[in-house]
Amino acid sequence: MKTTPSLPARQIYRRLLGYAKPYWGMFSIAVVGMLIFAATEPLFAAMMKPLLDGSFVERDIEVVRLMPFLLVGLFLVRGAAGFIDTYCLKWVGRRVVADLRQQMFQQLLRSPARYYDNHGSGQILAKLTYNVENVANATTNALTTLIRDGFTVLGLLAYMIYLDAALAMIFLVIGPPMAMSVKYATRRFRRFSRRIQERIGDLTHAAQQVIEGHRVVKAFGGEDQELRHFRRVNEKTRSLQMKMIATEAVSVPLVQLISALAIAVIVYLSTLQGLREDMTVGTFMSFIVAMGLLLPPIKRLTAVNAHIQRGIIAADSLFELIDGETERDTGTRSLQRATGRIEFCGVCHEYVRDKGRVLHDIDLRVEPGETIALVGRSGSGKSTLANLLLRFYDPTVGQIMLDDVEIRALTLQSLRAQIALVSQDIVLFNDTVANNIAYGRATPVTPAELERVAEAAHALDFICALPEGFETRVGDRGVLLSGGQRQRLAIARAMLKDAPILVLDEATSALDTEAERHIQAALDSLMCQRTTLIIAHRLSTIEKADRIVALQAGRIVELGSHTELLAHGGYYARLHRMQFFDGRSAA
Repeated sequence: MKTTPSLPARQIYRRLLGYAKPYWGMFSIAVVGMLIFAATEPLFAAMMKPLLDGSFVERDIEVVRLMPFLLVGLFLVRGAAGFIDTYCLKWVGRRVVADLRQQMFQQLLRSPARYYDNHGSGQILAKLTYNVENVANATTNALTTLIRDGFTVLGLLAYMIYLDAALAMIFLVIGPPMAMSVKYATRRFRRFSRRIQERIGDLTHAAQQVIEGHRVVKAFGGEDQELRHFRRVNEKTRSLQMKMIATEAVSVPLVQLISALAIAVIVYLSTLQGLREDMTVGTFMSFIVAMGLLLPPIKRLTAVNAHIQRGIIAADSLFELIDGETERDTGTRSLQRATGRIEFCGVCHEYVRDKGRVLHDIDLRVEPGETIALVGRSGSGKSTLANLLLRFYDPTVGQIMLDDVEIRALTLQSLRAQIALVSQDIVLFNDTVANNIAYGRATPVTPAELERVAEAAHALDFICALPEGFETRVGDRGVLLSGGQRQRLAIARAMLKDAPILVLDEATSALDTEAERHIQAALDSLMCQRTTLIIAHRLSTIEKADRIVALQAGRIVELGSHTELLAHGGYYARLHRMQFFDGRSAA
C-alpha cells in the first residue's frame, strides 16, 4: 500500500499552487487583504499603550475622545479586509478545483481501456469528489491561515521585540520543540490521509455496486452480506479518521502548551523584576495583549498542518490520474469513408502477461460488404477481436489493416468514425431518447432522420407511446426502458451513424421473437452495403452470414459458410447441435 507521495511534498504543493497562476489578479487582491487583516492585530495591541497611558495616567482628553473612533475604524478595516481576502481566495480555490476536475475528466476520456480494467469506478469517483475537496481546503482555508496568521504572528513578534527585545526573545526558545512536534504530526497526517483516501474509494465502490445491482441483491437475498461488507469498510474508514483526529487533537494542544509556557515565563520575569522606569503601564499591558493575541493564530497554524497534508496527498492522487497514460493516437492518416476491407495479420493478444494470450496467430481477411460471424464458447476471443479493431487495445503481436492501411497509422477519430458498434451491454445516458439516438453526431439531426432510423430499428411504435415521445428521458443507463427497448435504441443509434463497418455483439439478444424478426430484417438490409462482424452466441442469428469463423481457445479452428461447416461435422456442427437439438429435446 502506497503511504507516501510519489514526489516531494513541497514539489506537489508548488505544482498545486501553479494552478492559481492564471488567476493571479484575484490571488494578489486576496494576499493584500490578508496582509491588511494581519496588520490589524499588532495595531490593536499597539493601541493599548496610548489608551491606558493617555486615559488613566496622563488624563489626555483628546486621547479619550479619539480612541473609540480609532477602535471602530480599526475593526471596520479588519472586517473589510477579512471579507476581501476570504472571498477572493475562495474564488481562486474553486476555480482551481473546477480546472482540476475538468482536467481529470478530460484525462478519463483519453485514458486507455486498460486504465478502467485496473481501477475501480469507486476509486475514480473518489478522486473527482472527496480528494479534490481536500485539495480545495489546502488551496483556500489552509493558504488563508498560512498567510494571514503567519503575518499576524510575525507582526506581533516584531511589535513585542520593539517593546522589549529581551522578553520577546524568549519565544525563540520554543522554536525547536514546536518544529519537532509539527514534524512528527506531519508524518502521521500523510500516512493516514493516503489510507483514508483509499478507504473512501472502497466505500464509494461498495455503495455503487449496490446501487447498480440492487435488483440482484434483492433477488438473491444479499442484503445482509452487502451490509456486513459495507460495515467493515465503513468501520475501517472511521478508525483511520479517528487516528487522524487523535493526532490533530494531540499536536494542537501540545504546541499551544509550549506557547503558553513561553508566555508564562515572560509574565513571571516581567512581574519579578517589576516595571522598569522606562516601561509604563500602557507599554506593559500592550506587551501582554500582544502575547495573548499570539495564541489564536499559533493554534490555527498548528491545526492547518492536517489540512495541508491531506491536500498534498489528495493532490498527489489527482496528479497520478492527470499524468497517467493516454490512448496512443500516433496515427497521422485519415479516411473519409472506408470501403470496409479488414485484415488480421498474425494477430496475438494478451491482456495481462501472467495470464497468457487470449488470441493466437489470427489470420483473417474480410472483403468489403462481407458479413462475418464470430462464434465460439465464452472466452474464445470473439469480443477481443472487436476490441482490437476499434483500438480499445493494441495487439501484442501482429497488425490489423483497414483498406490496406495499418490501423495504428490512422487517427483514432478517423478509425472509429468508420465503425458502428452495438454491444450486448447497452449504454444509454440519462438524457432524452432523441439525444441517445443522436449521441456523438457532430451535426444536428432532423426529426425525419430520427423517425427513419427508429422505424428501421422497430423502435418508433414504443417511442411514440412514451409520454413525451422522442423528448422522453430514459433514466440512468436507460432504467426506465425495457431491455429490448434499450437495445433497439442502440441499433437505431448505429443506423444513424451510417458507418461502413458494423460490429454487432449479440445485437438482438434482448429482443422477443417478433421484434427480433423485424430488426433482423432491418439489419439484413443495412448489412448488404456494409462490412459486418457479428459476435453471436445464438447461432440462429448468423445462418445467413457469408462466412462463419469458429474460435476455440483464441484460435481459428474452422472457417466457412453455415452449410459448409455443418456438412464438415466439426466444432461448429457440435455447437449447433448442442444449441438446437438439445434445446428441442429439453422442450
